[in-house]
Amino acid sequence: MPIQVLMPALSPTMTDGKLAKWLVKEGDSVSSGDILAEIETDKATMELEAADDGVLGKILVPEGTEGVAVNEPIGVILEEDDDAGALEAVTDVSEPKQDPDPDPDPDPDPDPDPDRGPQRGTGNNSISEALSLDPISIPQPTAVTPTDTKSEADGPRILASPLARRIAANSGIDLSSIAGTGPNGRIVKADVEKILDDDVGAIGAKRPVANITDYSQPSIELPNSTMRKTIARRLVESKQTVPHFYLTLDCQIDNLLELRERLNGRDGADYKISLNDFVIKAAALALREVPEANSSWTDTAIRLYENVDISIAVATEGGLITPVLRKADEKGLKQISNEMRDFVLRAREGKLRPEDYQGGGFSISNLGMYGIRNFAAIINPPQSCILAVGAGTRQPVVKDGALAIATVMSCTLACDHRSVDGAVGAKLMQAFQSIVEDPLAILL
Repeated sequence: MPIQVLMPALSPTMTDGKLAKWLVKEGDSVSSGDILAEIETDKATMELEAADDGVLGKILVPEGTEGVAVNEPIGVILEEDDDAGALEAVTDVSEPKQDPDPDPDPDPDPDPDPDRGPQRGTGNNSISEALSLDPISIPQPTAVTPTDTKSEADGPRILASPLARRIAANSGIDLSSIAGTGPNGRIVKADVEKILDDDVGAIGAKRPVANITDYSQPSIELPNSTMRKTIARRLVESKQTVPHFYLTLDCQIDNLLELRERLNGRDGADYKISLNDFVIKAAALALREVPEANSSWTDTAIRLYENVDISIAVATEGGLITPVLRKADEKGLKQISNEMRDFVLRAREGKLRPEDYQGGGFSISNLGMYGIRNFAAIINPPQSCILAVGAGTRQPVVKDGALAIATVMSCTLACDHRSVDGAVGAKLMQAFQSIVEDPLAILL
């Protein structure tokens, strides 16, 4: 009998994904273990393997389709005994089924006073909502006004579900311009989403565009990937719910640079240690000295991690991803360097596995290679801290009461004040500075 190919759950948090590309065509023979398609998750692009032998009889979801739910059929494999007629029993899910009213809460007042005018919501004028084609992909605080009591001169009452009203209010869409497909012409969620999916130019005048670039200028729209939407949602969540505070210290790194040059210049060296590798090792050792910073906040307790697992921010074409270096305090500089090179290569190719980027108790973001001297990073929940590392620059300093020139690297620690107090953050930065300025401790 035909075997359905289902959209896999490639990470614990994955609820849907994008079917980026089919690597086989209808009618192609496939064997167990063959790569059928590439699936784009919120973190990376991963390969979908065939679990059975047979022939790909039908593709139910075309490549490029976004928002394909986990466990939704995307294709059908015919076994050796199956014929083409067996496909007739398979439902083509490429066309989404329209629920006449998918809203979870019924209209609390199905037949109110006809004198009541249309309900109007207050749109959110944030930049992210004005630019996004999916204004509910990033939760924003919104204000929905109660139903206005108007006279008949204000127009007939508009039948719309509460959820449809909220979406329209957030997007600045006039409900009177929508033809409802629900019972008795009622406007439902699907009707509003259809308007949002239409050309931006057709609805631009109805959407809030204050304080943003004029759309009359020549422009190019780049569709948001699943990864980019997830990054946006998590960053907004972090800044809105995590009380950040920042601590900055300048580290003199001349001794560290000299040690790095000596290590890389050794005869027969099969490695190339970077400044970032030293930073990772120093941060790992500092976390071992100040374990209170290697933590997460929960509503019932502060969770202290036993292992020093450090997430390293890596820039890719699709956005930022943070592979995790496990037990970094127990690894030497050579091993750290080799693992980081492998992470960076696979991250930029979209080949990281879920276990490569899940977890971690502390993050590091280094923009020094771009010449950035100082910046403050956003905490990566549920972690409590992220260290922002700037470029090393030659600056005048005072040494032993005299003016001198030193290479100074500015580092800023962002802390979640719920789980890490100022004194704990300061102790961590002092320990980090001490190790960086006396790097021989790294070799012990």
